[in-house]
Amino acid sequence: MSAAPSASVLSGRQTAAMIVAGIVLWYAAALLLRALSDAHLLGGTTGALVFAAVVPGTLPFVLLLQKLGGLSAEQMVPGYTLATTAALLCDGVAMTWHPGLYGADDTAARLAAGGVIFGGAVGLALAFLVAARMRAR
Repeated sequence: MSAAPSASVLSGRQTAAMIVAGIVLWYAAALLLRALSDAHLLGGTTGALVFAAVVPGTLPFVLLLQKLGGLSAEQMVPGYTLATTAALLCDGVAMTWHPGLYGADDTAARLAAGGVIFGGAVGLALAFLVAARMRAR
């Protein structure tokens, strides 16, 4: 007799949805960051403002992934972590073999890739907060 799966375990459909969503969101973020890089908006004071805007700007994507995956409160953090893992793997591959995706030179690429990492961390923190709020209901 096997034990019932934990409430935090993702189904195969949820796992696939989180991986695909992570890749799609990474690519959209990479394109947005490239545009911001080309406009010279990622360094200095404007870069700080862009990073500040990431915090409220990421919440709709956390909620979208929750709906898309049908994630319960217990699945929220593992699901979003899986999506973020997929995105960060793409980020590492892009920075290693295709840094031009992020910017015209090394500095621009570094700033944009840093934006992906920052956004991933913000998303993870928000996933914890959303999960806590879901449990409180």
